[in-house]
Amino acid sequence: MADLRILVIADDPLARAGLASLLAEQAGCAVVGRVSGTDDLPAMVEVYRPDILLWDMSWQPDSAIERLALLVERTPPVAVLLPDEGRVGEVWSAGARAIVRRDADPVQVAAALRALTQGLGVVDSSFAAALARPAGLSPQRAWNDPKNDPLIEGLTARELAVLRLVAEGLPNKTIALRLGISEHTVKFHVNAILGKLGVASRTEAVFRATRLGVILL
Repeated sequence: MADLRILVIADDPLARAGLASLLAEQAGCAVVGRVSGTDDLPAMVEVYRPDILLWDMSWQPDSAIERLALLVERTPPVAVLLPDEGRVGEVWSAGARAIVRRDADPVQVAAALRALTQGLGVVDSSFAAALARPAGLSPQRAWNDPKNDPLIEGLTARELAVLRLVAEGLPNKTIALRLGISEHTVKFHVNAILGKLGVASRTEAVFRATRLGVILL
């Protein structure tokens, strides 16, 4: 069986080198390239022809998550390394299909990558609760007294902008034109908003955000 071709992505050069070195020691893994998340990633995929992308998002993943959302439709499967559970839901919504702790054993990382190539989704067991939490909330909670039902996580400035346009009843395509972003990025932000508000629909999101005072109608 041919080695799994891996493209390592990390903004920190030391992180790229260290991750590549660790993976090179795993049987069946071949690191074919090391790039920064700010590089032209679709072009890098064309150059290196990897089977899978492994992205170390470090401690400040905000811009990386947006780049991931723009990337996933044009690349092989993406696995992400995160330091904690704080952004798991957003990373999953952006298109990652394997999320592993940044300090995981290299054997675990390699196993996650192999599973991903078989069409499986992989989430570190310590992250599972964080990923499931929004979906596990009862829809009835959206109608509760906001004093007893705070936001799961604060909305970013971009998410607030998207939510306000959603509240106007605009579709994703129109929102994308208004904000000068892609329709796929709008979809990513909407998914993140639903998760942070703990709701299952755009209507519920607007209603709950209004009750919480996040937006005004």
